[in-house]
Amino acid sequence: MDWAAWLTLAILAGMVGTLIFTNLAADAVFLGAVTLLMVSGILTPKEAFAGFGNEGMITVGVLCIVAVALEETGGIHWLVQNVLRRPRSLRHALWRTMAPTAVFSAFLNNTPLVAMMIPAVNNWTKKFNLPASKLLLPMNYATILGGTCALIGTSTNLVVASMLIGEDIHLSLFSIAPIGIPVAIVGIVFLLLFTDRLLPDRRPAISQMADPREYSVEMLVESTGPLVGQSIEQAGLRHLPGLYLAEIDRRGQILAAVSPQETLQAGDRLLFVGMVDSVVELQKIRGLTPATQQIFKLEGPRSGRCLVEAVVSGSGPLAGTSIRDVGFRTRYNAVVIAVARSGRRLDQKIGDIELERGDTLLLEARPNFFEEHRNSRDFLLVRRIEDSSPPRHEHARRAVLIMLAMILSVSFGLFRMLEAALLAAGLMIASGCVGGNTARRSIDWPTLIVIGASFGLSAALEKTGAARAVTETLMGFTGSDPTGNLIMIYAVTVLLTNVITNNAAAALMFPFAVSTASSLGVSLLPFGIAIMMGASAAYATPMAYQTNLMVMGPGGYRFIDYVRLGVPLLLITSTVTLILIPRIWSF
Repeated sequence: MDWAAWLTLAILAGMVGTLIFTNLAADAVFLGAVTLLMVSGILTPKEAFAGFGNEGMITVGVLCIVAVALEETGGIHWLVQNVLRRPRSLRHALWRTMAPTAVFSAFLNNTPLVAMMIPAVNNWTKKFNLPASKLLLPMNYATILGGTCALIGTSTNLVVASMLIGEDIHLSLFSIAPIGIPVAIVGIVFLLLFTDRLLPDRRPAISQMADPREYSVEMLVESTGPLVGQSIEQAGLRHLPGLYLAEIDRRGQILAAVSPQETLQAGDRLLFVGMVDSVVELQKIRGLTPATQQIFKLEGPRSGRCLVEAVVSGSGPLAGTSIRDVGFRTRYNAVVIAVARSGRRLDQKIGDIELERGDTLLLEARPNFFEEHRNSRDFLLVRRIEDSSPPRHEHARRAVLIMLAMILSVSFGLFRMLEAALLAAGLMIASGCVGGNTARRSIDWPTLIVIGASFGLSAALEKTGAARAVTETLMGFTGSDPTGNLIMIYAVTVLLTNVITNNAAAALMFPFAVSTASSLGVSLLPFGIAIMMGASAAYATPMAYQTNLMVMGPGGYRFIDYVRLGVPLLLITSTVTLILIPRIWSF
């Protein structure tokens, strides 16, 4: 090897070490490595950044818009609520959580899917007294397993597929299903059988009871909504986590100690008492709207607003004045949804409450409320509540249909994946499922930078001959047997994906796969599939995959929990993968 090859390998080694031993973001590390390769003269600017125009990278970005549209409309929440019913046992609960997430993850980005499932599963476990620690990690693993069943299941699949296109190998939407589905089935069966034995019953690191504020909030049953005619229990309003239904105001008649069998009627005012996170979730239930909207109505759709907490100051005009008389809509362009006062329950209607210094108000307002009033003398403190915008329920069915149309159009060969994704994203925006600003913010730029930069790294490894030199060294251990080299490529990919990131692992290993296939004179496709599957086998550590970290806090998990459940899962799925790949795709 010449100096260029050695320098490329040194930069690659430094990049891997940085990803393992520091907290620097992967996109910054990848971009820095490509920059070093360019300024050293190994790559031209065109070679270094050619990947940023890659079809796979653009597809990943566009699919982010489709995913956020489903989230904004409550489409996934609607699907989940129709799947999660009363479980008969822990194993039945595992099946209820894993099966739908595995199916959804084949067509949706894993990160927003897990983000939506965590509160749904948490609420479900509290309602039926189930241990969340027994369900969240298996649900997360099922999401990873499901992502290997279709080409759009993970960004990693699209990264490798786009690299294969450069080698004149084209994959369809379900090209990887023959390997992904058996692996997913085996993995889910293992989790069903052994989760209860291998995972302890842990308490989450963050508890709702850590928040001492208890809000009183009135909700109105919409006359044309789906809750009319349902009982309290059927509507899912009983055993709400951190929230209870105190009473119903039915045309002036107060119903206290409400029975779970009480049938909801149009126009019922429901008085709930509970924590802020529970109030946020209550806002997202289709068929309920804040009762204050009938009195202090804001212009425009509710989906364009968010929830804000504001503490009443003693120096402003609010203390000593009723909410009705303050005129929140005209003064602040906001409405009061709920009020908390030193742990005391407030029995009055929202409009009749006379404010006191230190009262915490839960406001529904425009997103710019925080910037406009955070330094106002009227409030001691202003805090925006994340992810509190009400879903666009009226567009949920439309969003689901657009997603299904995208999937079917690709499945039947009507459009390529990029074309279908662009059409779906455009329809989501044009039909009002997601706003233009939200769509722009949804794009996962760090992931796109990793994908784009990875092509520059691959180009440097191939151009300098470093990939071939490393491949020949590895072949000294595995010989000329294609199966042995396949196992080697897969094993190194698995090792990398559990210590850095899945996209990074796939991008780093692909040029070595190309060189190996070329040296052996065999097809590249089995090696490409092995990299896809290996890069998705991120089970053994919490840092292996973003969603692994997302469930860590809510589930109360420790590092050892991932080892206990993840390593056996990794060994079983890897065995199935390595047995099937040579039998499905010949060398």
